[in-house]
Amino acid sequence: MKKVTLGIALALTLLACNSKKENSTEEVELPSNLEKSASNGPETPLQQGANLIAASDCLACHNIDEKVIGPSYKEVAAKYGEKDAAMLADKIIKGGQGNWGSIPMTPHPAIDVADATKMVNYILSLH
Repeated sequence: MKKVTLGIALALTLLACNSKKENSTEEVELPSNLEKSASNGPETPLQQGANLIAASDCLACHNIDEKVIGPSYKEVAAKYGEKDAAMLADKIIKGGQGNWGSIPMTPHPAIDVADATKMVNYILSLH
């Protein structure tokens, strides 16, 4: 019975993390040095990364400051550095399990490497 309950809970968690946010108005916090103003011109790659996160389903499982289902972005930034950016981008695209516990991160195959890298670079900037 415990296995069935755990399986149902895990399936619901995966569905929540993988659900598409429609018409999301949630914004991702930008560090003060990244905040965009009308006079700043085009978005920087870090701003693009924050906007890509806001437009995705990432915020269903992650938060900037607090663990939700997965680790907070600040925890990720504290654990990893620039040398890990390619691995983390790959993790966004392919998903994975084990680095932060037994709950798997769902894959996001529709996100390309360039966008995943922008997302990772934004997350790493939060340290």
